[in-house]
Amino acid sequence: MSDTQPEPRSAVVGRLLRGSAASGVAVAARAAGALVLNKLLAVYGGPGGLTLLAHFQNLLALFTTLPTDGTHVGLVKYLAPLRPGSGRYRVWLGAALLLNTLAVALALGALLLVPGAMVGVFGEGIGWSLLFGLGLTLLIGHALLIAVLLAAGRLWSYAGLTALLSLLGPLALAAVLLGQGGSVPQALLAYLAGQGLTLLPAAWVASRAGLLPRLRGRISRLALRGLGRFLLMALSVLLFSKAVDFGLREVLIRQFGLAATDLWQAVAKLSDNYTMVFSALVGSVYYPRLAALSTRPREQGRFVWLVLRLLAPALVVGLGAIWLARNWLLPLLFEPRFAAAGFLLGPQLLADWLKFLTWTLFFLFTARAQVGRYVAVQASSAALFALLLAVLLPRLGLLGAPLAQATRYALLLGGGLWFFRRDIRG
Repeated sequence: MSDTQPEPRSAVVGRLLRGSAASGVAVAARAAGALVLNKLLAVYGGPGGLTLLAHFQNLLALFTTLPTDGTHVGLVKYLAPLRPGSGRYRVWLGAALLLNTLAVALALGALLLVPGAMVGVFGEGIGWSLLFGLGLTLLIGHALLIAVLLAAGRLWSYAGLTALLSLLGPLALAAVLLGQGGSVPQALLAYLAGQGLTLLPAAWVASRAGLLPRLRGRISRLALRGLGRFLLMALSVLLFSKAVDFGLREVLIRQFGLAATDLWQAVAKLSDNYTMVFSALVGSVYYPRLAALSTRPREQGRFVWLVLRLLAPALVVGLGAIWLARNWLLPLLFEPRFAAAGFLLGPQLLADWLKFLTWTLFFLFTARAQVGRYVAVQASSAALFALLLAVLLPRLGLLGAPLAQATRYALLLGGGLWFFRRDIRG
């Protein structure tokens, strides 16, 4: 289909709805798994159980962010337009496999060289670290296969495998935690193993679909450089997003104390939950289609504009419903005292509305592998946020945090609409 014959709007909307249904199943499974996991650790994990879970998940994120948010995002972009089994398809898949192998090797090296800094809090020996490394390897392999399935548009396979992963992890944890003598570190290791074992059915599904051709020949330096650009983008997310969020929490605790910061944290945690839903939808439905249109920039731009026009009012309805339910939702999800956080929810919802639209627009940088611009936006966004916090927190207290976030994304969205004005209205 050429740029002069764009895909009908009804066809685009239909694809998005069908994809959203499959992704919705995966998101529901992940959310249910997270709720069960938190409940198990809260009830049976004893003092510090939830803290150990958070540390464990942060440790996993430390080692999986670059492969998952870097290599695999790039792989979806480059595989989406290709025929499975073609020469170019094999080249990109082989390069991704090599980069994942290097990521696993670096993770194992860190676990063995500085175990105290990495896993010392769990109080376990070298055997625990090695088993953690094995589970991490399986999990990264599973994520690679998920990327292959998403590139091929196999959304229901992705949904089924995600549901299986969300089921096996908590089941394995419960089996150890509720068993006689099972400790929290051992249970967390079982949780990782349960998730990692989904590599086997994922490999079977991808192989049956003809998406895992035999790799042969030398690794392409061009492919490594192409995927390496996405690694740089993922690294910028680590440095300019997650590190900034961690720093914000530290600042709030120092300035307002733990009790007051708890109110902000409750609203931020609620935001994290529906952000997970949005991220899963755009990552599994929107981005693969955007990547598939990389060779048709005019149609790609029109697709982004259509999604923005559909998304903006839909988000108003969804986020508005959360705001209307704030008086009973916050106490239900947390404790009755968190009803006092309601004054923070309005600006947080506005910030998230702007954030989701900004992310949708700036996915064009990712789909086009425009690394320099992507990193520059991430760095500028972090600097702008820090400046806004410095101005607003002393004057407005906790309210300054979500207002700074809203102002940040309002400026980014306005700048992005101006920058991409020819692309999205072409």
